[in-house]
Amino acid sequence: MGSFKRDVRILLVGDEKVGKTSLILSLVSEEFAEEVPARAEEITIPADVTPEHVPTCIVDYSAQDQDETTLQEEIRKASVVCIVYSVVDEDSIQRLTAYWLPYLRFTLGEDHRTPVILVGNKVDLTDIQTLESILPIMNDFGEVETCVECSARTLKNISEVFYYAQKAVLHPTAPVYNPDEKELTPQARKALTRIFRICDLDNDNVLSDDEINMFQFKCFNSPLHPQALEDVKAIVKKNVTDGVQNGITLKGFLFLHTLFIQKGRHETTWTVLRKFGYDDSLQLTSEYLSPKLTVAVGCTTELTADGYQFLARLFDKYDEDRDGCLSPTELQNLFSTCPVMPWGSDVNNTVCTNADGWISIDGYLAQWTLTTLLDVTRAIEFLAYLGYNYQNDSQLTAIHVTRDKKIDLEKRQTARNVFRCHVLGAKSVGKTAFLQGLLHRNLRYVATLNRQNLSNFTINTVLVYGQDKYLMLHEVDMMMSEMLTPTELDCDVACLIYDVTNPQSFEFCARMYLKHFIDSKIPTLIVASKAEYPEVRQDYELTPAQFCSRFKLPPAQRFTCIDKVNHDVYVKLATMAAYPNLKRLVHMLLVHQRPLWLEERLRHVKGLFQSGSNTYIHVGIGIAVTAVLGFALYKIAYTSSSVRR
Repeated sequence: MGSFKRDVRILLVGDEKVGKTSLILSLVSEEFAEEVPARAEEITIPADVTPEHVPTCIVDYSAQDQDETTLQEEIRKASVVCIVYSVVDEDSIQRLTAYWLPYLRFTLGEDHRTPVILVGNKVDLTDIQTLESILPIMNDFGEVETCVECSARTLKNISEVFYYAQKAVLHPTAPVYNPDEKELTPQARKALTRIFRICDLDNDNVLSDDEINMFQFKCFNSPLHPQALEDVKAIVKKNVTDGVQNGITLKGFLFLHTLFIQKGRHETTWTVLRKFGYDDSLQLTSEYLSPKLTVAVGCTTELTADGYQFLARLFDKYDEDRDGCLSPTELQNLFSTCPVMPWGSDVNNTVCTNADGWISIDGYLAQWTLTTLLDVTRAIEFLAYLGYNYQNDSQLTAIHVTRDKKIDLEKRQTARNVFRCHVLGAKSVGKTAFLQGLLHRNLRYVATLNRQNLSNFTINTVLVYGQDKYLMLHEVDMMMSEMLTPTELDCDVACLIYDVTNPQSFEFCARMYLKHFIDSKIPTLIVASKAEYPEVRQDYELTPAQFCSRFKLPPAQRFTCIDKVNHDVYVKLATMAAYPNLKRLVHMLLVHQRPLWLEERLRHVKGLFQSGSNTYIHVGIGIAVTAVLGFALYKIAYTSSSVRR
């Protein structure tokens, strides 16, 4: 990856007669101009003829033609400032610290980040070098990147002046290296440490030869010759204790980048940093963290196979004890490349965990599925933090935007794998237990949970026609449910819960259905919780059974979870979400109880098979039963399609 800079603007300033304009003219014409104007016109050098392949503007300043206001404007616009002095003029050297460098700080601020190049012109007039007198200036003014001595007359080091000026912009020293302490800045160490952890694919705290070659290819598009790799290891081993241990350690990796910078090879470190998304301030760029993704109304976001594969590999990398769960320490290590933990303390009650509350691989993938569905921008951002772009292209390859649900209804099929279910019910009807039941947790377990760490969401896989689908339950706040808009209540299936022991609880369900769902195409299921107790009569004009019959809803599903969770209700919700356009057919087959005549026929067939009749009778009966069932299903489907028409 190249620099993030789109262009470089070089401003030349300095005292009169030091040769600013001559330097520019000598660079452009490749010969010394005997007659020099007071100021050269602004020059733009195309990208294809510059060493860094970046368009470069060169701007001259003349006190004769321009005033101080213009000078300050040009200083603020400049990417880099070259202060030119004459090596044979002691006054111009003194003016570097007496006037020009303080003036830049006055204009840009004491802590400005604009790099400065000191340019000593007219070396053809003397054999004495001024670099020794310049070194203290460089130490006192950290913004000075380097000093170059040159001659506009003999063209000595002319191209080098502008090359170093470009380099100071594209590969600045200040963000990555502290010359006083001769070591990397804290920000650079932090960034390079994150990069090391991402590249350490097996999490053994060492970059193996294969990992180094992958890193080399990803950053520089070419493998490292085996002998060159051995030479690098030898240099690290010679200079750093524990820098090499069957590969390069973090200490060795940081030493190498310190060495690159000290040897003037800033571009090597910056190429690595920019490959991993860092800008000149060593912050991850918004383009890297949040590539643009358009999600139209009616569409949802899910993880692709590439996304799940990356996240599963990441889980395996940090599951050090191979127990299929992430301990708190392992989870913290997994997110060590991120600025913060993306999940709160309620995550353990949102997805499946082991008995110790540690997130399992299924819970881990479910949580990422939930994040992608509810906040895809955050999911994309954390994929970048975790290094998805190192092993894949843009994070967008990890995200699938589903088609509009309206099209699914028209096509009478859906390819979605994640379904959202809103759960509504009056206070204390058992919504929390219902949500936790999706995670196979019974009421006795729920009673031990810290209520402060409970989540309004749970998510888990549910088997629908032999395929795993994610069902996400969202407990809608009772106080807000009256005021929610259709957009806020949009979901794939709705679940209305009442308490069979509370005579006032069903009225809430009836009111919510009539207010929000009667005219919508959202499948709705009523659930009777605490079904282990006798059901009392509800204080509503219709019984739950009468209400469901009148509005052509499936019968209320009985739910209990004191010891064993009735998991069938979640399968029914997921199936209704997967086939919303086939309400009548699907609900009759999968939600309604089977008719008594069908139960009797099935029992009769079962008895025949248990009686030991010969194979031919078995086959004949099997064919007959299949025909009867097929005809029955056909009649149901035909009736359902007629109703839809």
